[in-house]
Amino acid sequence: MAKQISDPDETRNLLERVCTMLPGVKTEEKRMFGGVTLMLNGNMLCCASKKGLMIRVGKEAESEALRLPHARPCDGAGHKMPGFIMIDHEGLRKDRDLAAGVEMALRHVTALPPKEPSVKATSRRPKLVTHRP
Repeated sequence: MAKQISDPDETRNLLERVCTMLPGVKTEEKRMFGGVTLMLNGNMLCCASKKGLMIRVGKEAESEALRLPHARPCDGAGHKMPGFIMIDHEGLRKDRDLAAGVEMALRHVTALPPKEPSVKATSRRPKLVTHRP
């Protein structure tokens, strides 16, 4: 099993390294998958977490992406997530290896159509008011 980190600062550091590789690219951060996810035009680009970096490369490039150092298929909630890979922290130490994964994700996600922001449904149901004469 891959080594996980326990220091949240290391996850933040990884996220900042990814952002420096995206000059001029406007991304948004969201908390997802137990980490911080970078979104581009409403689509997930990557997610930094204690497990490493999950990147979205698309099904077509998945086999190529799995050749990156310490890359493995992404296993989300017990099932394989096609088009996503996980790179363990050991495979992210060198900037060139990190950049290779980020470039693959950027190539795939920029080709996707933008998503409209979703409106969150309220978790509170309106109270049922019964009028009695």
